[in-house]
Amino acid sequence: MEENPVEQFRPMPSSTLLVGQKWPANFVHTLALSEVRKQLGIAAPLVAMNLLWFARISITTSFLGRLGKLELVGGTLGFTFANVTGFSVLNGLCSAMEPVCGQAYGAQNFRLLHKTLVMVISLLLLTSLPISFLWVNVDKILLQFGQQEDISNVAKQYLLYLLPDLVVRSFMFPLKEYLSSQSLTAPIMLSSALALAFHVPVNILLSKAKGLEGVSMAVWITDLIVVILLALYVFIAESGKSGKWKEGGWWQQGTRDWIKFLKLSAPCCFTTCLEWWCYEILVLTAGCLANAKQAVGVLAIVLNFDYILYSVSISLATVASTRVSNKLGANQADLAYQSATVALAVSTVLSCIGGLVTVAARGTWGQLFSHDKAIIRGVKKTMLLMASVEVVNFPLAVCGGIVRGTAKPRSGMYANLAGFYLLALPLGVILAFKVHLGLGGLLTGFLVGAIACLVLLVVSVARIDWVEEAGKARVLVRHAEDTANRDEGHKKSAIVENIALLELERSKS
Repeated sequence: MEENPVEQFRPMPSSTLLVGQKWPANFVHTLALSEVRKQLGIAAPLVAMNLLWFARISITTSFLGRLGKLELVGGTLGFTFANVTGFSVLNGLCSAMEPVCGQAYGAQNFRLLHKTLVMVISLLLLTSLPISFLWVNVDKILLQFGQQEDISNVAKQYLLYLLPDLVVRSFMFPLKEYLSSQSLTAPIMLSSALALAFHVPVNILLSKAKGLEGVSMAVWITDLIVVILLALYVFIAESGKSGKWKEGGWWQQGTRDWIKFLKLSAPCCFTTCLEWWCYEILVLTAGCLANAKQAVGVLAIVLNFDYILYSVSISLATVASTRVSNKLGANQADLAYQSATVALAVSTVLSCIGGLVTVAARGTWGQLFSHDKAIIRGVKKTMLLMASVEVVNFPLAVCGGIVRGTAKPRSGMYANLAGFYLLALPLGVILAFKVHLGLGGLLTGFLVGAIACLVLLVVSVARIDWVEEAGKARVLVRHAEDTANRDEGHKKSAIVENIALLELERSKS
């Protein structure tokens, strides 16, 4: 249990400290600085992990390119299809663990942590079944959308050998969320680093032995290494928690638990999918421009830089969700409010830094990927606009993390739907094709949609009643604990009753 610096200043309940109360400025600054250090300490390993993740994708792409142009195009298309129809769905469903496990850990309700982990793994494994059906028939689906037959066949071949990754990630995503909800991010980073170290030699061996299929197999083999390492860490850590492993809860999922979690996971899944799909739609739309090859090339290079900054913003969002949910679960509305405020402040500062870095890198970034002067000029021009998008993306991601931490994912879902799909994409298409602004028009529409989405989420965060949310969190974790205790009581009563019956039988005999 982490030390609470507030306790040395106040004898009153934590739900009244910062929310609606006035305190000395030096005290508030001390708390804020302490929170900043904690959040950055949690975020740093997550940023490293996400950068390692993107590095692994680049390595896979380079090995596909070594096999030939057809393998590169088909394999990349297959992996994009896997992201859109599979991994985004699994990751979205799993993100519902953030508020549940975060609040459970804040309340020290380890039974709820345990049973949520098992429940989510089971849910993802079940969800993998219909996704597998889509992957097996990917060639038919791609042909319906006008893709060439040879490219569609290569994409299917790639996905068939990627099928085990659905099972592997059904364990990997929940294990990562389980640990990050407890602020244990260093094991996630170390396991990702070790897996990346194996990724290159595994690719070399399998690409030589099996070609395209080998590159596909290397993806899930690397993920399997992460799963094994994380599972070992969880087993060792839980076994050494003074009996907390024995507190149980692993197999105590009831019908009400499933209904509540599914209600929470559905909007979380839609929020994640809407965000992931928007980028894919942006790339596909760029492919319909008059100078499609140049536009897609420029956008791909710019998005590669965006992925680096995205690894920072998504890490900050996870930290915000974790800190807010932990404090709500511990019935500390004041500290939950403070964590949200600090997270937004940090994201605002880093967003400005990210925008400046984007502007500074615009002259050299394009040259790292292409020698085509037109593409280099396009990258230099587009990154100026992308710098504005980055300034919005950081606080946008953190606001999404805050609403997830308060178990209100519907706010994020509605904001993404309105900002990106009802405003950004239609406006981008109009500016690109009707006003003839091309790629700049698409990104301008995207920027306007992101700003609208941010405004909606900021309003949602500003309207949060932190004391009320802390009360709801306590109801959630107490209900789960009471249900577990009631089940345990029923078991003990049954045991006592059976013993009494045995004694009665013995006396009769």
